Amino acid sequence: MTLSMHGLRTVIYPAPDLAAAKAWWSQLLGFGPYFDQPFYVGFEVGGYELGLLPDADPAQGALTYWGVDDAAAAVEEAVALGAAVHTAASEVGDGIVTATVTTPTGSIVGFIYNPHFRAA
Repeated sequence: MTLSMHGLRTVIYPAPDLAAAKAWWSQLLGFGPYFDQPFYVGFEVGGYELGLLPDADPAQGALTYWGVDDAAAAVEEAVALGAAVHTAASEVGDGIVTATVTTPTGSIVGFIYNPHFRAA
């Protein structure tokens, strides 16, 4: 088994105060989000996704997602190598599938299948 990872795609920051986080990132970046909903705010930064997630646990830090062809298969391969499922693979909208695992050393690793991703 060899997982084919295609590079970094997305970083999602916990944002318990979504309005404050959105305002701060908008000021830092110099532009607003392209996607703005109560459950998720997304910015396109150089072709990559910077997300704000109000339900994420700040104690776990930012979640980084690696691009893969099949998020569920990536989870299966990681689990076969000793990882534990952190968040099962699920479609989050528009054909995008995400999942996370916890490595044997305690790190959280994300996998994302995004059929719309195009590097800038």
